[in-house]
Amino acid sequence: MNNPFDHTHIQEERAEREARRLKLRTNLLIALFCAVLVGFFAALYQAQVVNGANYRSSINYTIVQTEQVNSVRGDILDRYGRTLVTNEISYNVELDTDAMGDNRNAILRQLLDICRAQGVTWTDGLPITQSAPWTFTTDTPYAYQTQNGDGESVTRLTALGSLAQECKWVDSAEKAKLTSGELLAKMCETFGLIEEGKAPTQADREMAGVLYELYLRLYEINNNNYVFARGVDITFISLVKENALDGVRIQTVTSRRYETNYAAHVLGYTGAITQSTKERYQELGYPMNATVGVAGVELAFEESLHGVSGTRVMELDNNGNIVSQQWQKEPEPGDNAVLTLDIALQSTTEDLLAQYAAAQEESGPMAAAVVDMTGGVLALASYPTFDLSTFRENFDALAADENEPLNNRATQGLYAPGSTFKMLTAVAALSEGKITTTERIECTGIYRHFSDVNSQPHCWIWDSVRGVHGLDDVTRAITDSCNIFFYEAGLRTGIANLRKYAQQFGLGEYTGIEISEYKGWVAGPETSAHFNQQWYDGSTMSASIGQENNQFTPLQLANYVATLVNGGNHYACHLLKEFKSSDYSQVTQVYEPELLHTIDIGEKELDAVLQGMYNLSETASISRYFSSLPVKVGCKTGTAQVATKTANAVFVCYAPYDDPQVALCLVAEQGASGGNLAELAAGILAQYFSTDSSLNTVTGENTLLR
Repeated sequence: MNNPFDHTHIQEERAEREARRLKLRTNLLIALFCAVLVGFFAALYQAQVVNGANYRSSINYTIVQTEQVNSVRGDILDRYGRTLVTNEISYNVELDTDAMGDNRNAILRQLLDICRAQGVTWTDGLPITQSAPWTFTTDTPYAYQTQNGDGESVTRLTALGSLAQECKWVDSAEKAKLTSGELLAKMCETFGLIEEGKAPTQADREMAGVLYELYLRLYEINNNNYVFARGVDITFISLVKENALDGVRIQTVTSRRYETNYAAHVLGYTGAITQSTKERYQELGYPMNATVGVAGVELAFEESLHGVSGTRVMELDNNGNIVSQQWQKEPEPGDNAVLTLDIALQSTTEDLLAQYAAAQEESGPMAAAVVDMTGGVLALASYPTFDLSTFRENFDALAADENEPLNNRATQGLYAPGSTFKMLTAVAALSEGKITTTERIECTGIYRHFSDVNSQPHCWIWDSVRGVHGLDDVTRAITDSCNIFFYEAGLRTGIANLRKYAQQFGLGEYTGIEISEYKGWVAGPETSAHFNQQWYDGSTMSASIGQENNQFTPLQLANYVATLVNGGNHYACHLLKEFKSSDYSQVTQVYEPELLHTIDIGEKELDAVLQGMYNLSETASISRYFSSLPVKVGCKTGTAQVATKTANAVFVCYAPYDDPQVALCLVAEQGASGGNLAELAAGILAQYFSTDSSLNTVTGENTLLR
């Protein structure tokens, strides 16, 4: 019989129950752990094996890029603050082929389809024609021969030649190993556009042109960023976005807007950095996708107009889209250039040149005009001209035009001065004591200094009407433009002295103007030798009336007259008046006049020369043009023979006669007599001295002083 007070049995039963519970819990935990482990492996299997490919394709990543950003270019204004060139927002298309991945060609084909549909042109520098039959558009498709510094012949590669060598298409030492068609086919095969042995289509050629530009940069043959298209519109941008073209980036940029249709040759234009200018702009710290000045004042004042580029840090997703961005260094906008140009006077001058040309019986002559004021150019016109706003679209036609509208004749046209040179001969002879203001030399129509009758030149009046001028002093000789007087004065003075004074007046010398110009030539033995011509004793006579090899620009002639009428102070020509800060709050730089030479001209001698110019303006043939002006004018005509039956017309003048403020030169190719330009000159002076606008009032600092 059990003892109810025996606790041993009870404790054993209790311990047994606890053991069973512990075992049950342990088994449950093991089962739960196994279930979790199975679920984990199932999830891994699902993610990595079943859906691995999908997950890998949807992974997003970001790339951090640092890029230089161009600053906003400064404005260009005329002397009175009228805006000539400013900026406007536009949109460029750039390509990021890394973001395109394996879909590069498909994306580019879609992009080109959109371009064709929208009429958007894209950058394509491949020198092969756009359509079959394929031909090269340059004479040096692969390589060209040149000389190194030691005069040795070396072979240099073009951009196409460098790429062709990198891609093993041609042997760089062979200039024409492949025809244009064969080369294009090899390119298209390399680019994955066609299969080997297939002929490329026009669409393939267009694709090859884009890929050529990209490959140039891939192989670092061209370090510029590839701007696929410039100035695209909102419709184009929307189509790119709708088609989700990875790697096609729309960049907001500023582009030039022209507020005037005039002064194209002066203002110039901008463009991309070229291979020849790349090194210079790299040294200046420019981004290689910068827009820079190419011609005119855009080029002349590039560094001041450009400003300082900034640096931007961008975070991009795997499709090349910008996720975030911040400035590491903000760009600094360029300064604004204020020119000496008066755009009202410039427009009048260009319009009058066009009207003059249209009025000629035959095809309108090429012409140029310059209005100068102590070296500061008020107007500088060349005809024919062009419109900067449509310049790029019309470039091929402009470049092919036989009248050369892209040529700035005012600074790059070289013309014999004809009789407008006679004031210089007079000043040289008077200053060297070879003649006096009262000495008279007789014009008999024929200059008999040389005994040989074949070496006896005539005066123009003898050849014209078998007339003579009789006894002329220097004043009357200038009015009459007597060749005999200046033959004698020139021979007495000598060619060495004539050349010396020409140099001091700035003829045959660079004027200092900031835009491109030609130096010209002063007649003399050295110049004749340069042209493989013989210099004779009688050549001095021809040189003294502005013939022989005297070749000057209209700008030089205007500056020569300005130097003459201000008493002999020869200043450098310039277009810059001042620079203003980007916000126009302050003047950052003012042009300081540069005195190049001082010619010692006696007051009596100068008055004698200027009186002759004034008397010419009062003659019956010319006074009718100037009679309505509010000021008196001094002038000189010139007729420079350039062929058997043709002559260029040259006309110079200044006003007012008693207080010179402006000097003017006009040249018309095949314009016959310089007197034909008097009416044109009067129209320009009428605009300048107009009382309708206070803007044309001359300020003291720019007045030509006697």
